[in-house]
Amino acid sequence: MKTSETTRPTLSSLPVGKRAEEGTPHNLFTVIGLDDSPSPYLSPSVKALIDQGCVFSGGVRHHDIVAPLLPAGAKWIDITVPLDQVFARYAGHPHIIVFASGDPIFFGFANTIRRRLPDAEIRLYPSFNSLQTLAHRLVMPYDDMRTISLTGRPWHGFDRALIERTPKMGILTDREHTPATIASRMLDYGYNDYTMYIGEHLGHPTKELIRRMTLEEAAAETFEYPNCLILTTGDGLQSVNGGILSPRFFGIPDEAFELLDGRARMITKAPIRLLTLSALELNRRTSFWDIGFCTGSVSIEARLQFPHLHVTSFEIRPEGKRLMEINSRRFGTPGITTVIGDFLETDTAIYPCPDAVFIGGHGGRLKEIISRVRHKLLPGARIVFNSVSEESKTHFIEAANESGLCFLGGTRVAINEYNPIEILVASAPDSPYL
Repeated sequence: MKTSETTRPTLSSLPVGKRAEEGTPHNLFTVIGLDDSPSPYLSPSVKALIDQGCVFSGGVRHHDIVAPLLPAGAKWIDITVPLDQVFARYAGHPHIIVFASGDPIFFGFANTIRRRLPDAEIRLYPSFNSLQTLAHRLVMPYDDMRTISLTGRPWHGFDRALIERTPKMGILTDREHTPATIASRMLDYGYNDYTMYIGEHLGHPTKELIRRMTLEEAAAETFEYPNCLILTTGDGLQSVNGGILSPRFFGIPDEAFELLDGRARMITKAPIRLLTLSALELNRRTSFWDIGFCTGSVSIEARLQFPHLHVTSFEIRPEGKRLMEINSRRFGTPGITTVIGDFLETDTAIYPCPDAVFIGGHGGRLKEIISRVRHKLLPGARIVFNSVSEESKTHFIEAANESGLCFLGGTRVAINEYNPIEILVASAPDSPYL
């Protein structure tokens, strides 16, 4: 019996992305990954593609590397910000050969093409990405490494990894998020039990440099770009300080906080704090507003227990800024956005809309605050208010009803000699508010 033969496709025949219907005009992007070598190795098949190409694109550094390889009359399109102009120049060219760094699908330009032109066909010829190369140089296993890109991105993903005590991280940097600024941020928030391995100009025959440093050393050093780094602590490659990161609190002791004028009553007590976070269902929220944060205890506990959250904290007292700075560093919670001033007069348009809100202080204007918050809530958002009197409970319920929220009830709790507190919950409709 004769068996049928199957032809295995080659790498270059495997398109990435959605192929357009037959006869429909579409773009073909051939994306070639490079390391930092001025004379990179390119396979014969890749060289043949370059020889046959007409339109090429990449960064200035990539052009410097491949310029001697481009055919006569080649058209070059620089990849610069804003990218809208770059993609406008791509229009009308059926085939563009793009040069990118390392593995173009690893936080790279191939992802940008897929996002902007989902119908385009992409063919990849990757090189090792920079973090792989650094791990290879160190002979360091990286199957257990968490990868975070700070290239043109905010601190949020890195901060989350820190709070979660990630033992091994690979970090892609840029000219703002340098090894020195990363080390300084870690030291500011108490994450000093890490070793930093920095790779500069990886792949370059004369400029490549790999260094192993403490965070204190890295914070005081300068580094050439491009670079990337790996952070390790605990088991495996021991940190220079021999450290295992301290465990995260679950319910920070009240006495551990810096208090407002030393007033122990001006803090949401640990049991109430944890019940409040539970009522907000923060495990499935993305953006949390803490209005009237005072010492910052609720914001900090929320960030510590749910590091994925974007936390925005409002406080009318100027002293709140100092308290948040002290306490967030004391408990290792970077990334909390602190806003000082009267909430009712604050421009909230620049902050991510919340799907969870805690009102810890209202200055007698509870109804006005709820009315203002209501127009910012995401569908299905929750609001929690801790009431200490029947009067404030009534005001919360009335304000919730007047704003079209659904009052879900409350839980009454008494702690030691303190007055009973009722944790009240309301929710926004699951459809957007009109």
